[in-house]
Amino acid sequence: MKYIVHDQVVLSRPPEGPLAAHIVSFANSISEQGYSAQSLKQQVRIAADFSRWLERTEIDLRSVYPEHAIRYLRYRVRHVRPCHGDRAALLRLIDFLGRNCLIADWKMLVRLPTPVESVTQAYETYLREVRALAGATIVHYVPFVKAFLEDCFGDGRVRLSRLCAGDVVRFVQRQAPRLHLKQAKLMTTALRSFLGYTCYRGDTTLDLAAAVPVVANWSMPSIPRAIPPEQIRQLLASIDRQTMVGLRDYAILLLLARLGLRAGEVASLELDDIDWNTGHLNVHGKSGQHNGLPLPTDVGRAMAAYLQHGRPHSSSRRVFLRAMAPITGFRGACAIDSIVRHSLQRAGIDAPTTGAHQFRHGLATEMLRHGASLGEIGELLGHRHPQTTTIYAKVDIEALRTLAVPWPGGMR
Repeated sequence: MKYIVHDQVVLSRPPEGPLAAHIVSFANSISEQGYSAQSLKQQVRIAADFSRWLERTEIDLRSVYPEHAIRYLRYRVRHVRPCHGDRAALLRLIDFLGRNCLIADWKMLVRLPTPVESVTQAYETYLREVRALAGATIVHYVPFVKAFLEDCFGDGRVRLSRLCAGDVVRFVQRQAPRLHLKQAKLMTTALRSFLGYTCYRGDTTLDLAAAVPVVANWSMPSIPRAIPPEQIRQLLASIDRQTMVGLRDYAILLLLARLGLRAGEVASLELDDIDWNTGHLNVHGKSGQHNGLPLPTDVGRAMAAYLQHGRPHSSSRRVFLRAMAPITGFRGACAIDSIVRHSLQRAGIDAPTTGAHQFRHGLATEMLRHGASLGEIGELLGHRHPQTTTIYAKVDIEALRTLAVPWPGGMR
């Protein structure tokens, strides 16, 4: 007797075992993520087989965790011809069960965090919930803090009250020579943040943030690497807007070029951030900032074209979605940088860099050359501090030459 689980999946018999009641929900979840019919069939069938195996081995639903999936795969390889994707399919099933609270918190069962990891996780929560820092900032800070704590305490108990200025200085002196200048400066910033956090919590009596050495650096050492306008025009003209991916990429590149958004800001845009009536865009910037920007006509048209004709069906509220399953929003800035890199390669353009930030620099440079003030540029780019914008004062060399005072006595 055949059993229909989903419109596209037919099993030879009804599901059995502890997962039987959840197979249909799992199939619907996979379908909503945009997986192909073939992939959907494979994932549902392996879920049904895994459920029967759990029943035979007398494992109830609340006791399921990843080790059982590994044991089942070993069993499966001995009885069924293995298929590419079996392991990934089973992990998606485990993840589905966990997200829906159908099994115990298996992520905690795998391994208890070390003392250093516990302190680091608490600090990460503080940055996210109290300081409201951007996810990208947190990702950059946490590894340095974890490395510092491991250097001071190893695998043992973390006693923050025992930290002293010497611990901080020694760590920076050892690490800084191994890092690029920007990374070294980021490390010291992360340490000051963490040590300020320990003082705020009362874990340390002294503010050890003052003990973090300063990494020597000239202010504004280099001119921003901006993509020139002619390369932007060439790049946009090269996008095939007859395809769904082309519609998406064209809208993304226009947002970068016309509004100077950061890659992470583009990735995190949601449908509710677009006000079509007033023609404004709500941008989620750094540190929880919200920056309202006017939506240029060409950008609005490109986004509307993508939403109407290129965006896959999805329950996600993100504006821009992956083109391949799982159909979800991008995880972060790296995905936008990847789109820029591949678009430049396809167009055969030798741009200053391969990332998205060059469009931001390009917009600021063009605004400066057309007479915009640094204050206007900083407002559009969402700079919190005026000093951040002053780097563009080094860009327009020709404009600066007109301000030069003649050398006394003239030229000889």
